[in-house]
Amino acid sequence: MFANTQITKTISLEEYGIKDARLHYQLSPKELHRITIEKGQGVEASSGALAVNTGKFTGRSPKDRFIVEDEVTKDEVWWGDINIPFEPEKFDQLYKKVTEYLSGKEIYARDAYACAEDKYRLNIRVVNEYPWSNMFAYNMFLRPKEEELKNFKEDWLILNAPGFEADPEVDGTRAENFAILNFSKKIALIGGTGYTGEIKKGIFSALNFILPVDKNTLPMHCSANVGDDGETAIFFGLSGTGKTTLSADPQRKLIGDDEHGWTPEHTIFNFEGGCYAKVINLTKEHEPDIYNAIKPGAILENVILDENGEVDFEDTSITQNTRVSYPIHHINHIKEPSVGKNPKNIFFLTADAFGVLPPISKLTPGQAAYHFISGYTAKVAGTEAGIDEPVPSFSACFGAPFMPLHPTRYAEMLSNKMKEEHVHVWLVNTGWTGGPYGIGNRMKLKYTRAMINAALEGKLEDVDYTKHDIFGLNMPVICDGVPAEVLNPRYTWEDKDAYDKKANELAKSFKSNFKKYEENANPEIISGGPVS
Repeated sequence: MFANTQITKTISLEEYGIKDARLHYQLSPKELHRITIEKGQGVEASSGALAVNTGKFTGRSPKDRFIVEDEVTKDEVWWGDINIPFEPEKFDQLYKKVTEYLSGKEIYARDAYACAEDKYRLNIRVVNEYPWSNMFAYNMFLRPKEEELKNFKEDWLILNAPGFEADPEVDGTRAENFAILNFSKKIALIGGTGYTGEIKKGIFSALNFILPVDKNTLPMHCSANVGDDGETAIFFGLSGTGKTTLSADPQRKLIGDDEHGWTPEHTIFNFEGGCYAKVINLTKEHEPDIYNAIKPGAILENVILDENGEVDFEDTSITQNTRVSYPIHHINHIKEPSVGKNPKNIFFLTADAFGVLPPISKLTPGQAAYHFISGYTAKVAGTEAGIDEPVPSFSACFGAPFMPLHPTRYAEMLSNKMKEEHVHVWLVNTGWTGGPYGIGNRMKLKYTRAMINAALEGKLEDVDYTKHDIFGLNMPVICDGVPAEVLNPRYTWEDKDAYDKKANELAKSFKSNFKKYEENANPEIISGGPVS
């Protein structure tokens, strides 16, 4: 069912330069759903969810993401291909153009916040050109109560104008679309793209700067859950590694599925109030939580519906990045509020298509920092045009596009917390065993779950370990529910020389990738890499 709220407060947008707008403030999801359909901007699926098409852009555009370079950011941000500088004067000019574009239009505003831990709360005012973009903001951010709205003052402003296109030669952008963060003025300016993920990731990127610099808190691109014993587990992993599947455990409560902070007060808190999940090849059998969350209040993006409103989750004719957003209360097993205690176990998930990394290994603080900075997984044939065999893929901190600071800043914070809190960090390979992609087989999910459960239950603390000859990783020699030969990847290959060759090739890729971080990494982190 829809969540209904009756809000009596009104606001003005003139202080932002938006004049004579026909403003809708704090509308309920039900109202935004109705308006979207009435305007012909979406349709209702058979499940009752709203289905929209985000237009030309069906995913983020990393090359069109900028940070204003000024006194706040110039000496803190790790500038380069990921964090691209933008001139303050150009920002002011573009901001003025966007506010003039929105003036006189029918627009939608919402007050919300990020960070479930009150001490770290970031109040957000979101102004959207489209009703369904505002509904997305309702789903993804945390929702204040009406009494909290009476004296609400935003810390950050998001201006979202998908219909406005920049002039690159005049405005300083690369193309007509842009997503710009201004840390001095505390504004996220988004235009030229209807992809809603830019709204969510803009605030995530802002928090990835604010929390370490101002709050001594580690921001993390991860999922988190908690057991009946109150112990928290964290799962890092890039797309395709099993992060959502493994953290959605019916025996544990979900804290959040994507973005969290780890505080000096020994708590883990969710940044968000919802989930933004991929739905490509979604089935009720394999992902029941996500499947059942697609109901009134959810927004499906870029999916194909038949004449009866049924979604074909296998149809990728618009994009492979089909998505659904929904408020977290659409999931049954959730932690309320979305805050947990200090984690006891952290899992780095990787889908190693070369079949050489162990299915589970216990990391030292140095190794944890090294693999955190590396953020490794592998792309397999067919995932992108031109990929005919596995290709190593590295994304620093398992979320490079959203990290304004140098990756070693985050890695050293993680390493220090590991030592202070005696946290166990595990590298888990959900990829291939017995050979590379095309020869070996994907690791059985039941084995991966057995290893993770064994780690969570402390059953891997007192077993013997053996060291991987090439990566130096500590591999348990026994684990309940997992054949012993599976635990050492070399034993699963018929041709041991072929295994050694492939493992050395991957080790070289790790070393080559890490060269750009060595200057800023301490000796302990550098020693956490491959040993041969």
